[in-house]
Order: sequence, then C-alpha cells, then structure tokens
Amino acid sequence: MYVVTAAVIIRDRKVLIAQRQPGSHMEYKWEFPGGKLEPDETPEECIVREIKEEMDIDIEVIDIYKVVKFKYEEKDILLLCYLCRILEGEGKAIECNDFRWVKKDELPDFDFVPADLPIIEKLINDKRL
Repeated sequence: MYVVTAAVIIRDRKVLIAQRQPGSHMEYKWEFPGGKLEPDETPEECIVREIKEEMDIDIEVIDIYKVVKFKYEEKDILLLCYLCRILEGEGKAIECNDFRWVKKDELPDFDFVPADLPIIEKLINDKRL
C-alpha cells in the first residue's frame, strides 16, 4: 500500500486544485496537490515538500482533514489529506499541467482522480469553509 499526501489549501473562500501532467498516471485529471511519502519522512514533511516542488508554494500544515483508503486497479493507496495554509508564493505549474483556485461548489465540475472524491464531498458539506 502506498501512502500519499494531499493538501486542501483555502484562500479567499477558494480551494487550490492541480491538473496531472501528460504521461502521468491518470493524466489531465484534477486533484488536490500532493504526492508520495518518502522514506524517513513524516506525512506533514511530505506535503510541505511536495507543494514546494510541484508549485513553488511554501505552506504550513494546520491539521489532518480527511483520510481515504482507496483501491485502484493497479495499486492500493492510503491518502492523508491535510488542511494547510500558504506562507509564501503564488504558485507555478512546475510538476503539474495546470492549477486553479475554485469555489468549493465548483469542484464537481472538474474531472478528479477517484481517490479525491470523498475529500470533495467533505469540502462541499463543510460549513466552516
């Protein structure tokens, strides 16, 4: 089972989403940015590193937001999704095809990777955000 992290980053009542690169697993699908846990790395360190590498944004982790266990045809993943805040940076599409800031009720309009769907459901129903 692979352990992967994702970030829910909210700014001005909008959430950051990223589009997977061409040639990647599930190319062009949308996701909450993040990536695979490296050896000797905590999940919190992983998500901070991944967002810096993929989008050149410095973030801090606020709290765990949602845990999703998902079985793809080719692999099983444990997705640890964290609520995060931006410390610095506007974002660049470095290791993603594109990124957008969208209102949470616009999330169903995008073609997301299946493992992220429970996160979208929680976000849409989350009255705090």
